[in-house]
Amino acid sequence: MASRMLARQSLLTISRHSQTPIPRRAMGAQASPSLHDQGLPEYEGPLMKTTIPGPKSQVLTKELGEIQNSVAVQFFCDYTASRGNYLVDVDGNRMLDLYMQISSLPLGYNHPALLRTLQDPANLATFANRPALGALPPHDLPQLLHKSLVSVAPTGLRQVQTMACGSCSNENAFKAIFIWYRNKQRGGAKPTTEELRTSMINQSPGCPELSILSFMGSFHGRTIGCLATTHSKAIHKLDIPSLDWPIAPFPRLQYPLEEHSRENASEEARCLAEVEDLIQKFARKGRPVAGVVVEPIQAEGGDNHASDDFFRKLRALTAKHGAAFLCDEVQTGAGTTGLFWAHEHWGLENPPDVVTFSKKMLTGGFYYKDELRTELPYRIYNTWMGEPSKTLMLAEVLKVVRAERLLDNVQHAGSVLLRGLTDLQNEFPNILSRARGRGTFCAIDIRDEDTRNKAVLLARNKGVVLGGCGDMSIRFRPSLIFTEIHANIFLNIFRDVVSTLK
Repeated sequence: MASRMLARQSLLTISRHSQTPIPRRAMGAQASPSLHDQGLPEYEGPLMKTTIPGPKSQVLTKELGEIQNSVAVQFFCDYTASRGNYLVDVDGNRMLDLYMQISSLPLGYNHPALLRTLQDPANLATFANRPALGALPPHDLPQLLHKSLVSVAPTGLRQVQTMACGSCSNENAFKAIFIWYRNKQRGGAKPTTEELRTSMINQSPGCPELSILSFMGSFHGRTIGCLATTHSKAIHKLDIPSLDWPIAPFPRLQYPLEEHSRENASEEARCLAEVEDLIQKFARKGRPVAGVVVEPIQAEGGDNHASDDFFRKLRALTAKHGAAFLCDEVQTGAGTTGLFWAHEHWGLENPPDVVTFSKKMLTGGFYYKDELRTELPYRIYNTWMGEPSKTLMLAEVLKVVRAERLLDNVQHAGSVLLRGLTDLQNEFPNILSRARGRGTFCAIDIRDEDTRNKAVLLARNKGVVLGGCGDMSIRFRPSLIFTEIHANIFLNIFRDVVSTLK
């Protein structure tokens, strides 16, 4: 509590119109130095001039609404004025951003290292010419991949394929799993003439009756195949034809964890038994499970956690039944849990067969084991298959992550954030519950959905950008340069918000 009081006192001394950088001594040992060392000072706190959305945002929303659906637009941003952990809107409101474009910006806004990469004349051709990577890659692609994606490859996965986004990463990972599974069934033989013929008319055996098992509460994307494995919000799936694929329950843990160890172990055992039962049922009905897809932390579905032991046993089940194990790290990857890949926390002896990524990795794609590599052309293919300029940016991000030990920073800032959320939960037990997280990948529940939505809006108007998930949760997805001082600024503002929620 003392650290929060210190931050509150510092906030009281900030001029509403000041843009003076935070003194180095105030940032603490865990803060990222890059914004200061490179001559781009970070703002010292939120600064609100209007309610959100402000008048300029309202005008722009109306203009956009004349040419496309703009119902989901919250406000319009001034990305030129935004920097570090602070997002500025077109009305001049400056907000501490703990959501970072839905978990997508690893180094916050306008990081100097990325600006230098954009301004480097040697990189102009990479940004000006977007190649059809599968057919006409640039000469430096192998070197670029080694500097970026290969350098952070999960243990046991040497192959990597870039894609444009999280949805197409999972969609193509599913395809790779199906191809691998059918190759196993054929024993390595070539496809038959009948398989080739029937594939053209969407019939078996060319289009086999295979399935991917997923979990209730999961989110894996919005394309057709991914939607069959997405079960977080009805609005995502309404009116869209889907596939008959198995859906297993995901553990619903009780908190505090240390007080419910027996109940939680029983719940995880129930879910694992259901997974195995579904695998067997779908094999009997002629739709064998070729793969199981799971998030290390169910993000969109409510930041739902399971124990490391649950995932180890789930991985063993997939191996037992000959199904691929796909770990969807689109949100949890790139260091946000304190390790570069969230599944590293599990201590797996047998690594996942596939790991998908996007968001903070700047490019989409998936890593996979050697045996899932397709040898024929055009099987995993589209025009762009990613974007070399994004991979170039990722290489610069990784340099900063290593040089500034940002994974250590995430662990420290995350402990401050989670401890503060727990303190607030204890102070307001009738409103807040189930504070949870790893690294800065944290969440807390608010009494009900309406109260949660009200809290998000109140926080925004006090200068903090948050995101909701599940039925009643707020999720925190700050940048890797989010520090202890940012956590304390947020906690003070959030306490003021919660105190008004009677």
